[in-house]
Amino acid sequence: MKNTVVTIQQAKERGEKITMLTAYDYSMAKLIDEAGINMILVGDSLGMVMLGYEDTLSVTMEDMIHHTRAVARGAVNTMVVADMPYLSYQTSVYDAVCNAGRLIKEGRAQAVKLEGGKEFAEHIRAITTASIPVVAHLGLTPQSLNAFGGFKVQGKTEAAARKLLEDARAVEEAGAAAVVLECVPAKLAELVTEQLHIPTIGIGAGAGCDGQVLVYQDMLAMFGDFKPKFVKQFAQIGAMMKEAFHKYIEEVNAGTFPAKEHTFKIEDEVIEKLY
Repeated sequence: MKNTVVTIQQAKERGEKITMLTAYDYSMAKLIDEAGINMILVGDSLGMVMLGYEDTLSVTMEDMIHHTRAVARGAVNTMVVADMPYLSYQTSVYDAVCNAGRLIKEGRAQAVKLEGGKEFAEHIRAITTASIPVVAHLGLTPQSLNAFGGFKVQGKTEAAARKLLEDARAVEEAGAAAVVLECVPAKLAELVTEQLHIPTIGIGAGAGCDGQVLVYQDMLAMFGDFKPKFVKQFAQIGAMMKEAFHKYIEEVNAGTFPAKEHTFKIEDEVIEKLY
């Protein structure tokens, strides 16, 4: 059955956990879809993991539409959520609605995600009024890393925790269908989850959230020794890939690949006529 904003809301109401992973291309989206993951996030993290940028700030709308469209082709039952990149919505409510619409119309996403709390409630309200589901994003919001002074856990003081809770209520009231909580203390994330009617999706926010999201390259250990504290590596795919690449090099150099079974035949008499 197709996952939608309705089915993820029903999952929260039934006490069922929600699963989300990132994807940025057709082949990975297809694998994730076939595995039964509920939601795919086409994150602006593609700037770092796919395009080699230092952060997410350089990602453009064109980047997001291109990758979202590819993912949407591979996601049959999984709900596709596309990130709104930096300055695609902060500039005005009008820009927010127009760019959200592009991700739905051109990218074929089922929802958009944007960072920020009550200061963007008007943007969320306008986007949802245009019949576009919105996933909010609170806590560590990577597009604000310069304001935060780097990647740091958010909501650790009473004032910061109170603001995060107020922001969560504000985005829900504005019409958000779900909210991502990133790098938030587990007890605070659990409190937010209890007080909201909409699902919470955690990343570095503990098991008390309604669901979890990870960058697939992180959970598959595709970046060598880099491992954020909140990531569990479910398989060492990076090491397996490098081993396969090394074996390929060895067999090509040794002349053992391609073998006879990997080649196509032609009649000898045809070849003889070419001399």
